[in-house]
Amino acid sequence: MPVAGLAVRSLFGDYRVELAESPGFVGELAALPQSFVIVDENVWRCHRDGVLRPLADADVHVLPIAEQRKVLASVEELYAAMTARAAKRNTTVISIGGGITQDLTGFLASTIYRGVPWIFVPTTLLAQADSCIGSKTSLNFRQFKNLIGTLYPPERVLVYPGFVATQEEEDYFSGLGEVLKLHLIGGEEAAAVYAREAPALTGRRPAAVGDAVWRSLEIKRAFIEEDERDTGRRRWLNFGHCFGHALESASDFALPHGQAVVAGMILAGLVARARGRLSAATEERLRRALLRPALVVPPDRLALDADTVIGAMGQDKKRTGPKLALVMLYDGFAMEVVDDLGEDEAREALRELQGVL
Repeated sequence: MPVAGLAVRSLFGDYRVELAESPGFVGELAALPQSFVIVDENVWRCHRDGVLRPLADADVHVLPIAEQRKVLASVEELYAAMTARAAKRNTTVISIGGGITQDLTGFLASTIYRGVPWIFVPTTLLAQADSCIGSKTSLNFRQFKNLIGTLYPPERVLVYPGFVATQEEEDYFSGLGEVLKLHLIGGEEAAAVYAREAPALTGRRPAAVGDAVWRSLEIKRAFIEEDERDTGRRRWLNFGHCFGHALESASDFALPHGQAVVAGMILAGLVARARGRLSAATEERLRRALLRPALVVPPDRLALDADTVIGAMGQDKKRTGPKLALVMLYDGFAMEVVDDLGEDEAREALRELQGVL
């Protein structure tokens, strides 16, 4: 049963995040009438005989998940499955999985029958600590990351930290990258808390992970409630993403999202240092003490063609001018969104990245 709650105000309908110490809520979800349950294939395989056992007799749609499937064609598969059911607009979509599952099912719920209610159960660290709030659904289009989407929050978000225990190391650290990002944009005090807890977080200690998830959600809530349409301070949440999304695209999505974001934050720090806005000492301290330990992908997977990365940055939907967009952290934990990043600057940062990994 839920033991803690976080109310989130939204222009599109307020909702609540509930933290559960035990998976008893799954039985409640299984008993809901007129529900359409969608579960990540990997989550179903790991938990169908355990946490998700109450859903054994439910009409569960098991969804194969990969970044390459985060496209309209996958949503069309869900349209077909849902329209084959007798229940229509009174159906509640129940989504159980990570960020890709969230994006596909959230887009489904926001568009079928002009919108149906949905409930999200995030099962990855990244989804629990970051993507589960904010109202966004995002789909990839061709080689472009998150180009298509809607703003449509779930009615409820149910967070059970026990799911994270079955994540592969690279996926866990992908989520930890977003946790770190949120603590950095949360300011010096939040960053100091993360630094103290870093050994426990890299060691996956359950209490530390649960606390970090809740702190992350509280930090993010302040940004999304102030600027839900992503026109002002919410853009700070893209720290690490301008380079990060391009690294993902350039690797054909072989780089996990949160790991690409960590590399993106390192790159943003190198640019900020080169511009004289972040001292060399602070850049090195943040990189060595916080960012580099959270980056577990082999360095050779980040040795991507600079022209390809810069070309992908040019397609970033955050771009508003002729040059490239970037979110940077400066001395004093000040944040700024710039739209004047030159290709030569980006190229130099990418070159330097190989020397600091």
